Amino acid sequence: MNNSLKNDSAEHHPGEEDLSVAAVGQQNEEEVDLDKAATDNTSEDVQDAGAGMENLMDMYEESFKRFAEGEVVTGRIISVDKDYVLVDIGYKSEGQIRINEFKDEKGEIHVNMGDDVEVMVEFWDEDEERVVLSKEKAVKVKVWEEIKKTYDEDGTVEGVILTRVKGGFSVDIGVQAFLPGSQADLRPIRNLDDLVGKKLEFKMLKYNRKRSNIVLSRRAILEQEREAKRASTLEAIHEDKVVEGVVKNITEYGVFVDLGGVDGLLHITDISWGRVKHPSELFSVGDKITVKILSLDMERERVSLGMKQLVEDPWLAAAEKYSLSSRITGKVVSLTDYGAFVELEEGIEGLIHVSEMSWTRKIRHPSKVVSIGDMVDAVVLDIKPENRRISLGMKQVVPNPWDVISEKYPTGTTIEGKIKNITDFGLFIGIDEGIDGLVHISDISWTKRIKHPSEIYKKGDVIQAIVLDIEKENERFSLGIKQLQTDPWKTVAERYVVGKEIAGTITNITDFGIFVELEEGIEGLVHVSEISKEKIKTPVGKFNVGDVITARVMNINSEERRIGLSVKRLEVDDKESLLSEYVNNARPATSTFGEILRENLQEKLNGK
Repeated sequence: MNNSLKNDSAEHHPGEEDLSVAAVGQQNEEEVDLDKAATDNTSEDVQDAGAGMENLMDMYEESFKRFAEGEVVTGRIISVDKDYVLVDIGYKSEGQIRINEFKDEKGEIHVNMGDDVEVMVEFWDEDEERVVLSKEKAVKVKVWEEIKKTYDEDGTVEGVILTRVKGGFSVDIGVQAFLPGSQADLRPIRNLDDLVGKKLEFKMLKYNRKRSNIVLSRRAILEQEREAKRASTLEAIHEDKVVEGVVKNITEYGVFVDLGGVDGLLHITDISWGRVKHPSELFSVGDKITVKILSLDMERERVSLGMKQLVEDPWLAAAEKYSLSSRITGKVVSLTDYGAFVELEEGIEGLIHVSEMSWTRKIRHPSKVVSIGDMVDAVVLDIKPENRRISLGMKQVVPNPWDVISEKYPTGTTIEGKIKNITDFGLFIGIDEGIDGLVHISDISWTKRIKHPSEIYKKGDVIQAIVLDIEKENERFSLGIKQLQTDPWKTVAERYVVGKEIAGTITNITDFGIFVELEEGIEGLVHVSEISKEKIKTPVGKFNVGDVITARVMNINSEERRIGLSVKRLEVDDKESLLSEYVNNARPATSTFGEILRENLQEKLNGK
């Protein structure tokens, strides 16, 4: 302002000197006002210009902003063509991103003009004013930042198991990570392929960004969850409490049940009141079941479980339900050498002993009569609930055939049947179903000497026999074949008169005598004392089997089936006969001695 005044003063023209001081003062005041107004306007313009200049400078500096390769920035999509997407990141030239980075799995492109997008400066050339960007790498950078944050905070990440690799699995958590097989679950996994494709939560055990190495663990999460459940479960459970659980493992001796972080054992004996061969018959891994806590050891964290205890013991009412002589129907569930066990209901089994399976058959093993799974009818013979035992009988369901067999086949009845078996002591002939009659070897023939029945008969032959005796108590049915014919010994006295001379064949030689066959089945004995007038200690060596000899009948006992013979008597009789003939042919004697001798000879001939 002073400079202006000075300049104006220096350029003053003549004629202006007459101006009054007031005019000059007024003029000066106006100039001051004008200068002030100008100054005020200039100040505002300068301020506006300064603000605009600052914006221009900011824009200028922004256009020359430098970016470091690998830096992640946010830009705006300004153009899209078939190969690239142009993104404004505030640089004097736009950055390029390959269009493929915006394609999804199906190959479809998802990009819109004006969208903000995070990108990484992949390449930057200031001279060429060229910037290459990457959306995918920006995402990975963000992922690694999240990985570091998660690891530092001991958090979890979500990922998808892609495939099996050596020693474990490959997992996608935004970048590829490794899940060791030992860290996949709490227990070894039988089928590892079941996990492929599943989306799960993981803990990070370690990571190395430079090597792109990340090791995950699913087991760590499961262990944390299990410990939390375990603590909660242990606080809530107590003896006699009814709880729900999941079958975790099955063994031959029981089932392990997960109660919620705590495993309990359901022993095979506590599964059912009935018979359980193997728990796998009733359960599968993963089944949800209801059980009762029988005992609890908090120190060892051992829990004993029961399932049958959820219902009443069936033996408590068994005595009333299965009274003596009552008839039942049950299922054969087990066979032993001594009988069959029959399930009457769940938890109650009865035993049918082999001796109670048939009235007539001798059963060596129950499998000859019944099989496992058969439904059978039986009668209660005995029940002892305190010992949890019931004795049953199958044969009692039908009448005992021995009760009526004597009425059906009285003694003396002739029957016809098939030979079912041959033994060294006789023949077994089928009478009725389950009843066989025995023809003893001694009752086969009156006369034949039989060493073995198979000499005459064979199995399957149909023969006739007569009922000799029936013993119901001992279940014996005696038959005879020879009784169908007349006993030849009853008439032997008629055929072999005492004193008669007969001939026979030697059949046997013993120390005490010789057996001589007179006819088929009829033998006589020549005692050693009756062989010769001379004393013989034994006939052995002096005679041969098959020799024909002549002897005299000395005695007959039909009841004892014996005939006594004598060879010696023939010799004596022959001599006495010659003497008698001589005496009878002599002239009559006049002496008394001759008459006496004749009388004595006559008495001897008469057997006195």
